[in-house]
Amino acid sequence: MATAIRTDVRRGMVRIPGGSFAMGSDDFFPEERPVHRVRVDSFWIDPHPVTNAAFRRFVKQTGYVTVAERIPTAEDYPDAEPGNLLPGALVFRPTSGPVPLDNWRCWWRYVPGASWRRPHGRGSTLDGLDRRPVTQVAYEDAAAYAAWAGKQLPTEAEWEYAARGGLDGAVYAWGDEFEPTGRRMANIWVGAFPWQFHPGRGQTRTPGTTAVGTFSPNGYGLYDMTGNVWEWTVDYFHPWHPKSDCCAPRNPRADTPEPAAPQRFPCRVVKGGSYLCAACYCLRYRPAARQGQTEDTATCHLGFRCVVREAAP
Repeated sequence: MATAIRTDVRRGMVRIPGGSFAMGSDDFFPEERPVHRVRVDSFWIDPHPVTNAAFRRFVKQTGYVTVAERIPTAEDYPDAEPGNLLPGALVFRPTSGPVPLDNWRCWWRYVPGASWRRPHGRGSTLDGLDRRPVTQVAYEDAAAYAAWAGKQLPTEAEWEYAARGGLDGAVYAWGDEFEPTGRRMANIWVGAFPWQFHPGRGQTRTPGTTAVGTFSPNGYGLYDMTGNVWEWTVDYFHPWHPKSDCCAPRNPRADTPEPAAPQRFPCRVVKGGSYLCAACYCLRYRPAARQGQTEDTATCHLGFRCVVREAAP
């Protein structure tokens, strides 16, 4: 049950009025099906992903060490060579030309030394990037920040409801047209992934995060709900939406992992897509889109935002 909250915790957040909406999509990927009605209570949400500057304040005050900065253990990774058990994270590397799109290892590398402080590995920094979303944060890191801030991570239903911005059933967070009036609406990949990138407004020649607020907000005044970085939710990932035979469930939440999941670490739902999502490969810069990500994963295109739930009536 939600508890009473302090007004100061909500400062700078956006209130999302409770209501019902059509969650999911029948038009794209199987894991988004079936479309079903859902109700959520009112809550408050960060207007944009947590930034490098905000995460730095958290680390400075608490001394927190992220998952990517810790030495992996043989117990957690029994198949790894001992010499490969080094702190690090996954970093995107564009290819020099076309590659098979069913092999993510062509463009992802585990880079020792990569962390939220050095999102692309040793030699990279956060200089001048205070307003960019923090990345290279595993689920545990996001949950720790949220607890420190007096907040929570959103459920998948809360996140999708907020991302839609009042446009129930629309394809994108801004409507059904991909580029209304020819304007790019989110930090996504345009071009032949993972080697040909055509930068647009707010982007550089090298694909990467953009400062929060670079692109227009949705109908609720929320920025980067799609594109820029994927965002953690508290829900465990299941490869389908549950069916409801009667009324719309209220505040649904997947509290148990997928029983048949083979991973050592359970998967949580991530939402929103990122700057690496392209129409030819990962058309997931949509509110309905969802993927499963193992809790230990930290990458250069994965971040989070927080919510505060109002007291139950």
